[in-house]
Amino acid sequence: MNLEIPESVKVYSQFLHPILMWVLLAGSIYALYLGLKIQQTRNAEGDTKKELIKGKYNLRHYQIGSALLAFMVIGAISALAVTYINNGKLFVGPHLVAGLGMTALIATAASLSPFMQKGQMWARYTHIVLGVSLLGLFGWQAVTGMEIVQKIISKM
Repeated sequence: MNLEIPESVKVYSQFLHPILMWVLLAGSIYALYLGLKIQQTRNAEGDTKKELIKGKYNLRHYQIGSALLAFMVIGAISALAVTYINNGKLFVGPHLVAGLGMTALIATAASLSPFMQKGQMWARYTHIVLGVSLLGLFGWQAVTGMEIVQKIISKM
């Protein structure tokens, strides 16, 4: 059985991944901000701490992190599928390899949550290193991804 996908769907589906990834990059920056607020809350004292606790930064960080994990994995898999559907092959290069690495980083960072909830400092520090590494790769991916988008547009 050969599924025929309309050409217009093939063309425009190539832009869903970049749009999603830019949204996720912004979400990742927001998650970093929330993480910094958690650290600030943890180190605060007295009334300042009481005020920061009201922000529920830990809950918000956990929620945005969960959404980022889900949508990053979905975005990575859908990008692979769209590339294969449109080209009959995948282009193995730095953008793909780094994207797969990012997917592994976010999954590993999220998997540390149970340990962090139990106060394990090694897990917290590892989570921070993984998150900052992810954000650095994400910035680079945004640049290389826009180069790919420009190539797609030039072929249209």
